[in-house]
Amino acid sequence: MNTFLRISIMAVVAAIIGWTTNLLAIKMIFRPLYPVRIPIIGWELQGIIPKRRDEIAANVGKKVEEELISMDDIIEMLAQDENKEKLVFHIKQNVNRIIDEKLPSIVPNFIRQNIFKYTSKSIDEEADKFIESVVKETIDQSEVISIAQMVEDKINSFELITLEEMIISISKKELKHIEVLGGILGFIIGIAQGILMLFLP
Repeated sequence: MNTFLRISIMAVVAAIIGWTTNLLAIKMIFRPLYPVRIPIIGWELQGIIPKRRDEIAANVGKKVEEELISMDDIIEMLAQDENKEKLVFHIKQNVNRIIDEKLPSIVPNFIRQNIFKYTSKSIDEEADKFIESVVKETIDQSEVISIAQMVEDKINSFELITLEEMIISISKKELKHIEVLGGILGFIIGIAQGILMLFLP
C-alpha cells in the first residue's frame, strides 16, 4: 500500500471517529431521557439536561428575572401611554366582537352600531381607571409574583421529549457545526498521524 493511500485511509477513519464521537456526545446531552442502569458495573446513565432539568429551570428563571424582564419592567410597560392605547383598542375590539356574536341576528344594524359606539365610549371613559387599578394591584402583588418561579415552573412542566425538541430546534445549526467540526478535526489528526508514521522507524 502506497504512502498517500495509507494516509488517506487514516484521515478518513479519524474523520469518521471524530464525527461519530461528537454526534454521540450531542445525543448524550439529551438521551437517555430517563435513568438507565448498566448491569454489573452499576452505573446509571441519563442525559445531562433531563438529569439536571430542575437545576437548569431554576437558573434560567433566575437569569430571566435578573437580566431580561422583571415585574418592575412589566408594571412600567403597562403604565406607558402607548401600551395603554393598544390595550384599550384590543379590549374594545374583543368586547364589540362578543356583543356582535351574542346579539340575535334580527337586531337591526343601526342598533348594533349604536351599541358598539356606546360600549366603545364607556371603555374609553373607564379604561384609564381600570388600567391604573390593575397596575396598582400588580404593584401590590409584585413581591408575591415571581417571574423566575413562573419560568421555572413552565420549563419543569414540559415533557422531556418536548424540551429536547425545543432545544434542538433552537440550536440545530450550531449542533450540526459541532458534528462537522469533529469530522474535520479527526481528518486533520488522521493526516498528522499518517505523516508522523513516515518519520517513525
